[in-house]
Amino acid sequence: MPSAVVLLADGTEEMEFTITFDTLVRAGVKCCSAYVPPQTDVNPPPYATGSRGIRIMYDEVFDAKRFSPNSYNALIIPGGAKGAETMSNSPEVQDLVREFLAQGKIVGMICAGSLTALTSKLPRQPITSHPSVKAQLENDYDYSEDPVVISNKLVTSRGPGTAFPFALTLVELLCGAEKRDEVRAPMIFPLGTPF
Repeated sequence: MPSAVVLLADGTEEMEFTITFDTLVRAGVKCCSAYVPPQTDVNPPPYATGSRGIRIMYDEVFDAKRFSPNSYNALIIPGGAKGAETMSNSPEVQDLVREFLAQGKIVGMICAGSLTALTSKLPRQPITSHPSVKAQLENDYDYSEDPVVISNKLVTSRGPGTAFPFALTLVELLCGAEKRDEVRAPMIFPLGTPF
């Protein structure tokens, strides 16, 4: 059974976290949510407060050793300006991104979460993000405005509105195209939805 660790922090965009986590679970991916506290926070709260004030209980507090690529097949980094800032500025998260990619494991970043590619010093490659952080990425990467961009094992996406194609792409990479179709069908997207 494939597995994924989905990070979150205070200020994480709720749709990007929830849609991705839920879609992966529907595909049979074993998921764990890991709270990345601010570096100054020595006593994390029992939940993360999202960008719209919605409280999300997490499974565990982030520990890079606990969530190594030896234990998980994918690492997912949602956006939300404040949450993405906390995650992208974490040296432990940056190290983990590099470790996952070095071992051929999937790393997904959506919205401002794509800033983690920059702070992790990933090499130049195709990438996308929320338009609000495009200027920070376009000089160092081959920037695209496609809804989802796949570059080897790095998968990036644009924002809440692209959370479903992002999540379904992750399902396909982890579980295959047949499982993607199986998960997508009962979601009842309107006819003509392009993903």
